[in-house]
Amino acid sequence: MNLPNNQTLSLSAAAVCAGLIAVAILYFQNYLGLEPCYLCMTQRVFVIAVGVIFLAAGLHNPAATGQKIYAGLATLTALGGSFFSIKQLWLQGLPEDQVPACGPPVDYLFDAFSVSEAISMLLRGDGNCAEVQWQLLGLSMPGWVLVSFIGLAGVGLLQLLRK
Repeated sequence: MNLPNNQTLSLSAAAVCAGLIAVAILYFQNYLGLEPCYLCMTQRVFVIAVGVIFLAAGLHNPAATGQKIYAGLATLTALGGSFFSIKQLWLQGLPEDQVPACGPPVDYLFDAFSVSEAISMLLRGDGNCAEVQWQLLGLSMPGWVLVSFIGLAGVGLLQLLRK
């Protein structure tokens, strides 16, 4: 089977990441009015980071060693994002009496707390993260983001293991 070259794969993965962020902001947040929770924002940061790595790889189009470095970074970043998707799915599966308390809105965090405290709160999540606001085919939004991260990690692994 003839697979596209690494540059095409990288630029395609970067476009997928840009599409995910556009859908999250334009459709879910602005059109449907769904406010992102702490873990949603964290997952967005990871999607953007993976996209930036793939974009840099595609634009730079390095030799084999450089491509492996980019692919490794993209894979690790996608796996990091997967952790937060899984964490949110875990919170969504908790019994109601075990769900943590809800915190202040995301935009308030950076106004009221230091950057390190705000980031710490984003990484922990809160009760808002346990609320299922949208589903498609039985999967909530973090489930679909996890599927996306697995696909992006797969592209990175393909490039990493390719000869």
